[in-house]
Amino acid sequence: MAIPDEVDEVKAALAIEDGTFVEGRGFGAEGYVEGELVFNTSMTGYVEALTDPSYAGQILMMTYPLIGNYGVCEEDFESDGVKVEGFVVRELCRDPSNWRCTKGLDGFLKEYDIPGIEGIDTRALTKKTRVYGAMKAVLAVGDYDKGKMLRRAVEQPSITELDLVDRVCVSEPKRFEAERGKYEIVLIDCGIKMSIIRQLLKRNMNLTLVPYDYPPEKIRELDPDGVFVSNGPGDPARVKPTIETIKALAGDFPMAGICLGNQLVALALGGKTFKLKFGHRGANQPVKDFETGRVFISSQNHGFAVDEGSLKGTGLEVTQINLNDRTVEGMKHKDVPLITVQYHPEAGPGPHDTYFFFDRFREMVGEY
Repeated sequence: MAIPDEVDEVKAALAIEDGTFVEGRGFGAEGYVEGELVFNTSMTGYVEALTDPSYAGQILMMTYPLIGNYGVCEEDFESDGVKVEGFVVRELCRDPSNWRCTKGLDGFLKEYDIPGIEGIDTRALTKKTRVYGAMKAVLAVGDYDKGKMLRRAVEQPSITELDLVDRVCVSEPKRFEAERGKYEIVLIDCGIKMSIIRQLLKRNMNLTLVPYDYPPEKIRELDPDGVFVSNGPGDPARVKPTIETIKALAGDFPMAGICLGNQLVALALGGKTFKLKFGHRGANQPVKDFETGRVFISSQNHGFAVDEGSLKGTGLEVTQINLNDRTVEGMKHKDVPLITVQYHPEAGPGPHDTYFFFDRFREMVGEY
């Protein structure tokens, strides 16, 4: 059981590019951070969200009002540490209760030098984001200057101007061996979640994790049974090395992609992507699968989507759609072994409805 965090009243503020300025109580580390303010509707899973590399460049706001009540457990990490730029909650629980808990959320954010703010109206900010879209913001804990914060909120670069993948991927190949490894898979790391690695290992796949800019000729030298493209942060159009790698390898190996990987496959084969107004972030997104007619609930975290109208002539066909806004949630190629999904089938957190995607990939690898 974690020791309760001491209550230390520190002032904090959040400034948004539209001129909104709110003040609250600070937690975590003191200092300024900037990024795109986005919201996540999950009721649980804040540890997984905080450590998800796809949140690089973003200030994360949880819509559920009480966060931190079950503390922090390292088994829930999706990477080697916190990847969000800052954290926004309505109320922080400083006395967590959970037999797995090793530390409180305040101390956890301090450990990774990440500021947080509580005591503000996250419901109003979420409604504003839904109306006007995700906006640039600045979060400050400790001493701050309102005018400076508002200027920085406006002047900072858009997330579409940032190269974020290089911050969160491996720099050298890394090996993971399954207990009964049967297949060899090259996993292109654009900011992968550990839950994806665990799901592939469970299906008897040995994994070689390589950087997003690993040359396609070196992947060929590894002679894999399949290639898998991971999730990751930012605008897919900026991840040009991975786009070129997919273009070079598609059709030569069974291939799959998740989230950013889905978008990169579309771009590599001639499709287009676009920025969503406020994105899909939560564990309750309904998706319909055209091949089975089934509707399932999925876990999602993305701010960009594939333009369905741009897929004509690419060989890709849509297999799944989001029932909230009809955006593309899955694709497959008509002629070569290639499947993708936009949501997170590994969950972490979220429902396990979509684990079958990993089974489909394993079957495809086995066939080819």
